[in-house]
Amino acid sequence: MTKQVQQLDRVIIRFAGDSGDGMQLTGDRFTSGTAEFGNDLSTLPNFPAEIRAPAGTLPGVSSFQLHFADHDILTPGDAPNVLVAMNPAALKANLGDLPRGADIIANTDEFTKRNLQKVGYDVSPLEDDSLAEWRVHQVPLTSLTVRALEGFDLSKKDAERSKNMFALGLLSWLYHRPTETTIKFLENKFAKRPDIAKANIAAFQAGWNYGETTESFSVSYEVKPAKLPPGVYRNISGNQALAYGLIAASVQSKLPLFLGSYPITPASDILHELSKHKRFGIRTFQAEDEIAGVGAALGAAFGGALGVTTTSGPGVALKAETVGLAVTTELPLIVVDVQRAGPSTGMPTKTEQTDLLMAMYGRNGESPLPIVAPATPSDCFDAAIEATRLAVKYRTPVMLLSDGYLANGSEPWKVPSAAELPDISTEFATAPNGEDGVTFLPFSRDAETLARPWAIPGTAGLEHRIGGIEKADGTGNISYDPGNHDKMVRLRQAKIDGIARDIPPLEVDDPDGDARVLVIGWGSTYGPIAAAVRRIRKSGGKVAQAHLRHLNPLPVNTGEVLRSYDKVLLPEINLGQLALLLRARFLVDIISYNRVRGLPFKAEELAGVIQDVIDSE
Repeated sequence: MTKQVQQLDRVIIRFAGDSGDGMQLTGDRFTSGTAEFGNDLSTLPNFPAEIRAPAGTLPGVSSFQLHFADHDILTPGDAPNVLVAMNPAALKANLGDLPRGADIIANTDEFTKRNLQKVGYDVSPLEDDSLAEWRVHQVPLTSLTVRALEGFDLSKKDAERSKNMFALGLLSWLYHRPTETTIKFLENKFAKRPDIAKANIAAFQAGWNYGETTESFSVSYEVKPAKLPPGVYRNISGNQALAYGLIAASVQSKLPLFLGSYPITPASDILHELSKHKRFGIRTFQAEDEIAGVGAALGAAFGGALGVTTTSGPGVALKAETVGLAVTTELPLIVVDVQRAGPSTGMPTKTEQTDLLMAMYGRNGESPLPIVAPATPSDCFDAAIEATRLAVKYRTPVMLLSDGYLANGSEPWKVPSAAELPDISTEFATAPNGEDGVTFLPFSRDAETLARPWAIPGTAGLEHRIGGIEKADGTGNISYDPGNHDKMVRLRQAKIDGIARDIPPLEVDDPDGDARVLVIGWGSTYGPIAAAVRRIRKSGGKVAQAHLRHLNPLPVNTGEVLRSYDKVLLPEINLGQLALLLRARFLVDIISYNRVRGLPFKAEELAGVIQDVIDSE
């Protein structure tokens, strides 16, 4: 039977099942095949905080959404065109997101009476008319997998574990994804268990063959590669990009990288990734707690290394005192905060932008530091280099605000050449700098940057006092003099303020220059905002867009940009933290749009908000 092939320009697929069903692995492998094929893509993993949530329950549902297209895209998509539901809980948890006419591939083997009762179904939705609005494909994924693996020396339970590979094979056939990458991955992953590798490959191939031969799917779909600028691309997550950016920053600054970190979701993958790259001179230290991690990183900075600590919101609170110590000792330190839903433990696997005010003010005393926020998963690479540049040039701790959406999401990344990376090398103090030619003044300052010298301990003639007690200007001696304290506080603030001259001005995307509404954002809201702006412009509306990477200090033209528009809309995944700062500083009546649901904004949602603001003109 010859099956019809239908051309599509984009598809949004969501794999959903128990947290033990391998949905993240399945989505990751489908994504890798899609990246190899050449589509533009964006992903949204969504999983419980528990390592193994109760099987078959709504809280235990894990999902992975992938949006891929033959053109440039900006988000993982608002709603899936296809839902792969491995059990009733996965169906019920995700059904509300499905648009009418979407495809549902349901694993009928798991729609048992017991599993239905766990999620409140009296009757199977596969047997009544409740799913009439969607195209339902009933596939016994579990039993088909077991049958495909009958020739292997596996228990029924072990065979059933490969049902995610069967589903992956089916979807790979349905959307013409390459198979070689997944087969090679399985061979490498289970190299020490070749029997398991062969079983998973057999399940994957059985899923492909099922799609090819079954009458349940009479049409397959093709999404052509996207036309991207020429270059070498790879699929990359935000945490991977951030780790690679730190490695590149270490090489470009000619400083050995030391990471002092305590595992915490969703930042732990940075520690895991950096620990794989010792050939670059990377040292990783898994500390016993958050305070020890940042203390070790600051100690490494004192010793002449690139000190880095990674964490999420609760960890930033614990690190605050040591970050303040870095402020007053004026040593470079990178503090990576991969934000998650709070307060307290909150929702560890869900995303938020709620740590901005803590990054700005979450330390005792006048304790200013620069704040940098990446906009996309791949932008985490450049943001890490920029954070390092500021830290080593201005001798200051820098807060890098990523979040769970960026950290776990992925997209194609054009790999830069080494020649494209900035030279951020720094010089250590090597000789006395006092007027007498003998004295070393550890808190004398560069006339342009106000940065103090960075002297490696043990350098003859450069012995100096270090610590958290206030220091005298120039000499660094302990000082309780009121006038000196006022001077040092102002110097540290002036140093951070001066960074504004060393960062790019805020760019505004206003094609015709006649928009009266500006949408401004920061961090991971970039994609949804940009996608929403596209929709408005496509429908004939006029709207400008700007996005802030540097949140402290702000670009020098920020106030001018804000005052150039009649209305300024600021969507944030918090209750208006940046809006508060912009209103206070520039006296502009910012229109806040806030949702704190642990999820990124949807483009359709923001497009509606933008249109409402335009219509209210």
